[in-house]
Amino acid sequence: MTHTETEITAELIRDLLHDQHPDLAGHPVTLGARGWDNQLWRLGDDLAVRLPWATGSADALLRKEHAVLPALAPDLPLPVPVPQRLGEPSERFPRPWLVTTWVPGEPADRAPATRGTEAADALAAFLTALHRPAPADAPAGRGRGGPLADYAEGFAKMFAAAVDTGQVPDPDAVRAVWADAAAAPDWTGPALWIHADLHPANVLTADGTICGVIDFGDLCAGDPACDLAAAWVLLPDGATDRFHQAYRPTPDAATLRRARGWAVLRALSCLLIGEAGVHGRPGGKPTWGPPAQATLRRLTATADR
Repeated sequence: MTHTETEITAELIRDLLHDQHPDLAGHPVTLGARGWDNQLWRLGDDLAVRLPWATGSADALLRKEHAVLPALAPDLPLPVPVPQRLGEPSERFPRPWLVTTWVPGEPADRAPATRGTEAADALAAFLTALHRPAPADAPAGRGRGGPLADYAEGFAKMFAAAVDTGQVPDPDAVRAVWADAAAAPDWTGPALWIHADLHPANVLTADGTICGVIDFGDLCAGDPACDLAAAWVLLPDGATDRFHQAYRPTPDAATLRRARGWAVLRALSCLLIGEAGVHGRPGGKPTWGPPAQATLRRLTATADR
């Protein structure tokens, strides 16, 4: 992990805006959230400032969002943080940063979706709209959206670590879900735009349903199964069938098998990140653990489907 040496404060953000985007410098600045890669500060009522503060890769991901997301956002049926301005590295802050639109809602790791039908329909409509063929020059996904075989070693390491800490409810059943997914045929269709990071902290809810999607840093072209995993990760019990009925085109059996594998990977990753001190980050993300355990329970409860 690479933390920025600059302390991020409201005063710093006002200074950055004054230097590079002075027309925005007068808006009130309040802390929104400290995420895994970035800090989010609210700017007035309708905007937000996103600054990288941890992983070194966050710089390139912010630039990618600024370049790609504005063209995709108008066709998406849920609100997303549309980049408005790019802040360049400077003496005050040595990394790029973004001004985006503010997306209201509560992160699903703190307020899970409870209205299954409405949440399934909202998620299906969003992914149906996003999953369209990507251009040849679309960014690669750091392995996400590629063959599950590329993650065999990563699965083994995360699985062992999660089992050692007692976080996997039924290790044999989880291993069986992964083995079935890894044996499924690879995606042979066109590379589609995918979000590639649909975990509960990146999806917003209101009134029990999904109302927004944030953090498009991993946006890339690849296998839609990577995103279809969200049916087990984000939706309440009993809602996955509704999602699969509403999503278009209807996913085939091999795609659903791969999606279950991606859901296992997502759950294991969130379990480990939820632990204090994992991956060099003090404090962990304790709200990420319960949704991840619920994901594994859903997957193993439907292992024969």
